Amino acid sequence: MDFTVDDDLETVRRAIAELAAGFDAEYWERHDREHAFPWEFYTTLADAGWLGISIPEEYGGGGLGVAAASVMVETLARSGGAMNACTPVHLGMFGMNIVAKHGSERMRRETLTRVATGDLHACFGVTEPDAGTDTSRIRTRAERDGEHYVVNGRKVWISKAGESEVIVLAVRTAPRRDDAPMHGISILLVDMATPGISVTPIPKMGRNAVASNEVSFDDVRVPVSALVGAEHEGFSVLLDGLNPERILIAHEALGIGRAAVDAAVRYAKERTVFDRPIGQNQGIAFPLAEATARLDAAELVCRKAAWLYDNGHRCAREANTAKYLAADAGFFAADRAMQTFGGMGYAEEYGIPRYFREARLMQIAPVSQELVLAFIAQNVLGLPKSY
Repeated sequence: MDFTVDDDLETVRRAIAELAAGFDAEYWERHDREHAFPWEFYTTLADAGWLGISIPEEYGGGGLGVAAASVMVETLARSGGAMNACTPVHLGMFGMNIVAKHGSERMRRETLTRVATGDLHACFGVTEPDAGTDTSRIRTRAERDGEHYVVNGRKVWISKAGESEVIVLAVRTAPRRDDAPMHGISILLVDMATPGISVTPIPKMGRNAVASNEVSFDDVRVPVSALVGAEHEGFSVLLDGLNPERILIAHEALGIGRAAVDAAVRYAKERTVFDRPIGQNQGIAFPLAEATARLDAAELVCRKAAWLYDNGHRCAREANTAKYLAADAGFFAADRAMQTFGGMGYAEEYGIPRYFREARLMQIAPVSQELVLAFIAQNVLGLPKSY
């Protein structure tokens, strides 16, 4: 068993850290406050060739896989950008991974090369008002009409829909069956400029540099050639987006937690009360040490999940566990950082509230902590289904 850091991954970490250093805390605070998409940051990543890190080399990408992409987003999050830095890029990673794995050759060549250069933005459309954790309940319908599907329905919490040219869309092409609830789901790659699509931003608590949106589909005609994978068998296709999504999000939670601890440690060394630095007090030092221990433990599962996926192994258990542990560790770190700063932790000046808000999101999205536990109970422990 070898725990040394792969040279390629360390190269990614150093290069991304150097690039991210050009965008300071004020940049991210301003874009979050103004609800402004970080175009300068995105363009810098594109120009440096990092947007295609996990896209196969034959389509202009780096071909480095989910492990390298995970190190990339973790480093971006730790740099101070948190989720505002990660969301603009990770959607093209896990969403378009579905196209890389299951799309037609023509679809791959028309889209993946453009994603790699930053010319094509993609969003991921699964969640609906009545189908969040239970994907089998989606109601967005795609009915066949000759060489087209006619799509009607609504998606919610779709990040970056306003900036995206395409959406990887989960639809129902056949009614739900109780004996096979996931049958009848299909995946379409839909042009966002198609008539009948409307995008409405959802006001929210944090990660405001990247909008979350409701996307409505009203008699949207989509060519049959936009089908990704087999008709009615889209859930198995979707897993090549969902597992990488959980792995990437877990690493982002790690990065936010590390950033929060980094900030708290600096403050604990500099802040003097009663003629000594507050970090000398165990009441300050021990919670930060515990936060670090939790992050270290979560990191091991995160790395394992990424390795399993890249090497073609089943990884649903590890991907979900990584997301669960990293989300809790990241939020614990942000919470302890806020306590370390005391009153100033509640002020926006030091960026701690932004870490707090965005780390809390990780316990809800892309899957709730409770549903992860339900998955482990049912699929790992063999206990009866609880929902």
